[in-house]
Amino acid sequence: MEQFVVGIIRGSHGLKGNCKVESTSGEYDHFFDLKEVTLQKNDVKKKIVIEQVSLGDRILYVKFKGINSPEEAKLLSGYEILVPRENACPCGKDEYYIEDLKLCSLVYIQDKAKGLVEKTTPTVVGTITDVLEGGAGDLLEVVLSEGCNLLTEEMVKTSSGENRTVLVPFKKEFIGTVDISSKTVQLRHLWILE
Repeated sequence: MEQFVVGIIRGSHGLKGNCKVESTSGEYDHFFDLKEVTLQKNDVKKKIVIEQVSLGDRILYVKFKGINSPEEAKLLSGYEILVPRENACPCGKDEYYIEDLKLCSLVYIQDKAKGLVEKTTPTVVGTITDVLEGGAGDLLEVVLSEGCNLLTEEMVKTSSGENRTVLVPFKKEFIGTVDISSKTVQLRHLWILE
């Protein structure tokens, strides 16, 4: 079953074992409907029942069953909270789950000739492997495709011969159409890969 990270436990709160939780989406309403979640940190995964949820000033307080002291809650610090897709925060217009963007092909559509509207078929320039938080917004982590005829060998390979990884700002100036169903994301400008 596909699971999404909806929150990260940031520490303990109070004397009864409550945990401070940061929402990864910035939304909190969907937490009030959760009954059971999976906690994950490194290779450790465990299912746990939620007893109570309350909202403070931009922080969520969650009481998990069996966690009854600040010391026990502190041990959960750094754990990610995972839920099935149907329990995750619904995406709004032009919003996407990171998991849906991973493994999408980054494609570029080259003009046949300047000034003409007609375009050629999309060329895969790389594969999105992750989405990272940057200071000015999200960044797509892209491994460049060695078979792309639009990129030079120097653009694609590192000095050690590995395929180069680049970061592309996930902004409308650089990214066009996102089609999750066909697993493609349109790149507007090749120069951003240099």
